[in-house]
Parts: sequence; C-alpha cells; structure tokens
Amino acid sequence: MKTILIAWLILTICVTCPFAKEDPRQTAKKDSRPIEFVDITSSAGIKWGFRTLAPGTRYLIETMGGGGGFIDYNGDGFLDIYLVCYSQTPQTDRQSRLKDVLYRNNGDGTFTDVTESAGISSSMLGMGLAVGDYNNDGWPDIYITGYGASKLYLNTGKGSFTDVTARAGVDNKQWGTSAAFFDYDNDGYLDLFVCNYLSFDPDGKVACDFFEGRPYCYLARFKGSASVLYHNNRDGTFTDVSEKAGIAEHIGKGLGVIAFDYNSDGKMDIFQANDGVPNFLFRNNGDGTFPEVALEADCALDPNGSVRGGMGVDAEDLDGDGYQDIFVTNFSQQTNAFWHNNGDGTFDETTNELGLGRISYVMSGFGTRFFDYNNDGLVDLFVLNGHPFEPINKVFPETTYAEPPFLFENIGKGFREVAALHGAPLKKSYLGRGLAVGDIDNDGDSDLLLLNAGEPPVLLRNDGGNKNHWLGVKLVGTKSNRDGIGAKVTISAGGRQRSKELLGGTSYCSASDQRLLFGIGNNEKIDALTVHWPSGQVTTSKDVAIDRYVTIREDMSSPTRR
Repeated sequence: MKTILIAWLILTICVTCPFAKEDPRQTAKKDSRPIEFVDITSSAGIKWGFRTLAPGTRYLIETMGGGGGFIDYNGDGFLDIYLVCYSQTPQTDRQSRLKDVLYRNNGDGTFTDVTESAGISSSMLGMGLAVGDYNNDGWPDIYITGYGASKLYLNTGKGSFTDVTARAGVDNKQWGTSAAFFDYDNDGYLDLFVCNYLSFDPDGKVACDFFEGRPYCYLARFKGSASVLYHNNRDGTFTDVSEKAGIAEHIGKGLGVIAFDYNSDGKMDIFQANDGVPNFLFRNNGDGTFPEVALEADCALDPNGSVRGGMGVDAEDLDGDGYQDIFVTNFSQQTNAFWHNNGDGTFDETTNELGLGRISYVMSGFGTRFFDYNNDGLVDLFVLNGHPFEPINKVFPETTYAEPPFLFENIGKGFREVAALHGAPLKKSYLGRGLAVGDIDNDGDSDLLLLNAGEPPVLLRNDGGNKNHWLGVKLVGTKSNRDGIGAKVTISAGGRQRSKELLGGTSYCSASDQRLLFGIGNNEKIDALTVHWPSGQVTTSKDVAIDRYVTIREDMSSPTRR
C-alpha cells in the first residue's frame, strides 16, 4: 500500500523428445474464438461466505485485503483454489470468525468446497498464501501468513492437510504478508522467506488526522518490521537464520516478494517491495548471507530519489537478454515501476518508455503478473487495482475507491492497455488486492483469480487465448528441489529463443500456477527445450510437440509418454 505519508505530503505539497512426458489429460483442442475473460465465479461453484472487514474500528489492517491462489493439492492435474480469510480484526470474536476455504477442481469447470475434509481450520486474520513442496514428497504444501501468526500445512497426500507449524518452527508472530518458497543454498530443499509489514498494536494510541470523522492512520505513524528467512533443515523443521543472513538488520514495510536470480549467478536472490520506505534487494552471496544492495542497484527509489508505496511485484526477462527485469505496483499519485536489468548488477527504470507509467498515476496497484494472455510469444502484464481508503476522492477527485484493472498487451517495443477490449469483467472496478494466474481448465491459456478487499473473489476464464500455439511445462526436480523453483527453461521455436525462470513468491499475497506456459504464436513445433536446474544440471529436449502440457524430470534420460 503506498505510503499514505506521501499522499499527505502531496496534499500539503515431448513428447517426441528426451525428458518430456506428455499428460493426455492436458492436451487441448484449438479455440478460434475472440479472446474474452468470462466471469465464471458463480457457475464454477465459488460461493465463499464472505463478509466485509470494516466494523468501524478504523484499524489499518482493515484496508489491506488478503490473497489466495492455485494449488494442485491432490495431484490430478487440475488447479484447485485456496482462499485466505482476512475478514476479521484482532477484536473479532473467535466463534464468529470465518475460515480459509479450499476448493477442489472437478475437472469439468466446477469446484467443490473440501475445506472440512481437507483439515483446513485456519481462522486467523490471514494475509498471504505460498505453495511449495518443502519435504520433497511430491505433494504441495501450504504456508499462510497473517497478523500475529502464520501457519504451515503439510499435505498428507491423502486429500488432507496437517497443521505442522509448531513442529516446523515457522510461526511468524509478526504481521506477515507475502511469502516465497525457494532454495537459497541449492541443497535440494525449499527454504522460506516471509515479508513482514508493520509493528501494529490494535490497542495502541496513535494520533491521526486527515479525513473527516475517525480516519485510518497513515503509514508513517507506524514502525516497520524486519522480514524473516527460514532455512529448511531437511527433517521437517526450519531454522530462523534472519540474523545470520543479514535480513534482520533491515527494517522495512514489506508487502510483495519475489525470489529470483537477478544476476544469473545460479543463486536465488530476494526482492522485497516496501510500502513507503526504500525497496530491498537481498543479493545471495552463496555463503548464507544476503547483503542489501537495492540502492546501488538502482531499484530502491523512484528516479527522483523518492520512496514509493510498493505493493505487488513480479519479474520477467522481457527483452530476452538472459536477465530478469522487475515490475512493482505502487500507490496512487505515484506510478508503477518497471526496472530493466542491465546485466551488470544494476537496473534502469523504463516505466514511461514502455507505456506503463502515466496511466497508473491515479490508481493503487496491488496484485500483478506477467503472462502471455494471447499466446503470441510476447509476454503481457496484468495489474489488479483498488484503493485502500474509501474517502480518497475527497482529496484526489480523479482517484476512486474501487478501480478497474489493467491488461497491458505487449506490442513489441512497449505495452498498450487493452482491458476493456476483452470482456465485461475487465471493464468493472474492484477493490483489488491479490492476483493469481493459472490455467484452470488446461486448455492452454491463462485464467485469472482476482482477490478483493471486502468483496467476493472473482474467477475469470480466458476464452480464446489459445488460438495461437503454446506449450506448458511442469518441472519435477530430483537432485534439485522437487518443484524446480529457480530453474530456467529456454525454448527455441521459429528461430527465436524465449526463457522463463520458475520464481518464488510473486504478485501480492498470492500463489500462481507453477507450470510455465509459453505462447509460441504460429510456430508448429518447439525445436529445442533446455532446462538449467538449480543443481547445475542441464537437460535438453528436441522437437517437442506443442499445444499440450509436458512434464520434465531432472533425472530422465529417455523419452517417455503417457
């Protein structure tokens, strides 16, 4: 959330190839319809008993909104949905609190609420979702962040989860927001980074004045918090290594996180989007330490040296130079930020040059993801907007509480905003917060899950985005972590190369599809597909068939097909 302090200041101033395994359940038929995002929330059976979180107490936490996302918890090849419940305050009676919800994908366009049978019992003031197979047993586990507590659910592999938070030692008691599973020491087991936001006491006395009546206090009135890094001990437990790693000495106001290899040295680094204080870039030295280098890398502040209100974050090698670029959503009366990675440890902000800046000035961006919505081979960008404060238009008349989202189409040398061209749901305004992207029907185009503050979630199916060819890649590590997080996949098709890194974290408090989906336009095949695994192993597949999902295992040495 952008620092309200700044708003205050403004006011006053293969299939036929080795290693690739085709899943026949996930081979799609071509769809030539125009591209439209269709709201299927109700017809899909997503009927979450949601209640607004605004009881008049004016706690800042009421403005935040949480996340959720996608997880194939039962391994049937279809993405299920987990929704994090934040619709209560620290004062809400426990008996009246809502719980998180898990919906199983039935594979026919509908979902079934399996929360009770799955053993999900979280009723805390939740914020974020992270998904990762931390014990390498082949079943994705769940980490939920929240105010004053977090939870780790172990997937039993039998359709249910067990709360192992206490045993695992990951009960972050601060105000946790976004989190990321990633393997920072490349030992084959996923570690965990948790963003912390503010030091907030609901019973504390904080003087506030801005809007008429009892207002929400702005950010500068609250102290920040240090984020937490947990090392996986490979026995089901974690150790807090924040101090040893150098993370604990940096006090921020973290809302978004990505784990990625920004300098292409084979070690995953951490970018933390901060709200109203400089962003953090923790460089992985490979010895367990992470110096904070955002200022020297030129991705801490805006071009004028001012802080922004960072919310959500994603990374993508947009220009194909082998280095991950960064995109951060920010508060209104600022612009969102795109940093081009120069490949020498520094970044240049090129937001306006790409057409991503000025249009975002009156919006408050939260969840965001790069994805190729039309599979033309050029990566596009989605931004979910929504202001935290209802009376904001009394101060900035051009800024509204609910806001429409952005769909930025990549046109080669920049972006153009095209949301209104692709269905009625993208013309609406939302109190947007979390965003997850994933292919819920395995038809080869990416669908959207919008998580909103004080409003029900919205599930949007992409109809027609698969009119161009595509390939979906699921990674299975054997020497590397099972999820393959940190792996880089490069495809060659039609004389052009495209690369994607499987990141940890991303967006705002949300978890997206871990399969990598490549749009390849009118190319009829993939000439080569190469995976650079975190372990250092490299596998290459030739002449890969398209318009399907394939599974690539790190230890495969001969073609398999199913």
